[in-house]
Amino acid sequence: MSGGTSQPTVRNWNWQAGIVRIFGKGRHRPSASWRQATDRAFTLIGDGRYEDAGELLTRAADLEPWLSESWFNLALLHKFRHDWEQARAAGLRAVALLDRESGAPDWWNVGIAATALQDWPLARRAWQAYGLRVPGGTSRPKAGGGAAAGEPLGMELGSAAVRMSPEGEAEVVWGRRLDPARIEVLSIPLPSSGRRWGEVVLHDGVPHGERTTATGHAYPVFDEIELWAPSPVPTWVVLLEAATEADRDALEQLAADAGFAAEDWSSSVRLLCRMCSESRMPSDEGDGVHLDPHDHSEPGHPGPLGHRTDGQLWVPERECGVAAPATLVRGLLDGWVADSPDSRDWRDLEEVC
Repeated sequence: MSGGTSQPTVRNWNWQAGIVRIFGKGRHRPSASWRQATDRAFTLIGDGRYEDAGELLTRAADLEPWLSESWFNLALLHKFRHDWEQARAAGLRAVALLDRESGAPDWWNVGIAATALQDWPLARRAWQAYGLRVPGGTSRPKAGGGAAAGEPLGMELGSAAVRMSPEGEAEVVWGRRLDPARIEVLSIPLPSSGRRWGEVVLHDGVPHGERTTATGHAYPVFDEIELWAPSPVPTWVVLLEAATEADRDALEQLAADAGFAAEDWSSSVRLLCRMCSESRMPSDEGDGVHLDPHDHSEPGHPGPLGHRTDGQLWVPERECGVAAPATLVRGLLDGWVADSPDSRDWRDLEEVC
């Protein structure tokens, strides 16, 4: 887990294209007024002045309504504001003016807006138009009953990391991609994030950074946009006495077997600067005898370097996150201790999120 932030980018007119053909007529490049309004708008977006930027982008769309970029930029602004109805409307106007059949980022923004609104027919159409294969005919129950008809399931996009609260105290956690715009969180986030294990978050389409494994696999890091589906499972923090790594691993396996999760935050948490977080980073630094030069943890604080003392590679006292219901968590910990009472113990259990 780690941190970082990102800045918006503008979809600019391709000046080398010269003209756009729409409805069989040649259209010249957008006016200087359009360019000035658009450039100024994205400067304002970078400063968080969305209302002022909206006025300028609306003016740009009035100046050049035939240009797909006018509506793409408006859709982008509405996405930053989480105004999904407006983002969908502007996105649909943008794709109606495209001069190519598939692969355009305009369709990706439409897919994000449609997913946020649970407009599954449009989401499926958007991912297919972008060029992705979307299995058909599957649905899963909604919370409270019923079915989410047409929800694009089974896309098998694999694992990825997501940066939660990218504009604040960001934290990167692991998850499973449900579709191109949603990730189910499989790590146990720190309580400062306000997020829980098992939540589903809506994320942006452009990765900011990568995490690599020892086998050479690279996984993208996406920025969270907003919480899409909350989790009812609370997060607990507990101090463990685990004589060996195998003792720690046994608790994580016990929690997984029960359908929940435990995570040794003493090993899994790294403090990274923004530049490191948004770069290509190994996912499991801190193991072995080599120190990670990118880990900005301090002695006595969470993180693999912060838990090394006097050359030791294992410290029995571990700070552990547990995601489990209140009715189960103590029994889970007691069962773990009962399996090996000479090498295991726990104390100071507290619900934190």
